[in-house]
Amino acid sequence: MSKDQVNSENMQLSVEQLHQIEQNRRAALQRLAIRNVSVPVGESWRRQLGSEFTKPYFTKLMSFVTMERKCFTVYPSPDQVFNWTTLCAIEEVKVVILGQDPYHHPGQAHGLAFSVLRPKSPPPSLENIFIELKEDIVGFRHPGHGDLTEWAKQGVLLLNSVLTVRAHQPTSHEGQGWELFTDAVVLWLSRNLIDLVFLLWGSYAQRKGKVIDRKRHHILKASHPSPYSAHLGFFGCKHFSKTNMLLKASGKKPVDWTAL
Repeated sequence: MSKDQVNSENMQLSVEQLHQIEQNRRAALQRLAIRNVSVPVGESWRRQLGSEFTKPYFTKLMSFVTMERKCFTVYPSPDQVFNWTTLCAIEEVKVVILGQDPYHHPGQAHGLAFSVLRPKSPPPSLENIFIELKEDIVGFRHPGHGDLTEWAKQGVLLLNSVLTVRAHQPTSHEGQGWELFTDAVVLWLSRNLIDLVFLLWGSYAQRKGKVIDRKRHHILKASHPSPYSAHLGFFGCKHFSKTNMLLKASGKKPVDWTAL
């Protein structure tokens, strides 16, 4: 056997070994992702963002949330934390409304920012959203509940920056890693989609929205709909009709805000 033949066989073996190592690495990361997030996650979201589930910060975050659930009541329930990924494919998102963290009272949070489970009454911020909708959108009527699932099904991503909270303790899960994850979500949307409409209500959402590419997407800003600030610019902002005008201009189907 010639020297060239020996070198060729060694090189071929090396390539096979590298390929096996890569396969093993991917399998290990997949096992880690499944272990970190065993609850339902929309397939398109898991496909595009699954690498986040394997990062050290996310593993640490999941350990924190697991310990919190052992010691305290945490909202929303585990199967609803990623509810926002199950209602619309990631590629079909066309509007993004950014919130801060989930509602912290029983029976409210279900994985969608500003939304509450039936039969809970709409919290004050959501009531103010409905007031603005009634003034802005012809035919809108208060739905008598606060479940915004039908918006999410139309491509309205209702995304909180922090996805869990300890009962009766607002912002209790801030700074644990959720912000890094949801920043990655916003960044993916900004880089990979086009002509999204981002509704940034309040200084918190506006700070989080700094990663959005203004040349690719539309940004609408106003004060937060909270009773403390709605009168500072949220009321009268007409963000819902403006959103539909922008969607139509980019060839997208407008949102039926009355479908609740």
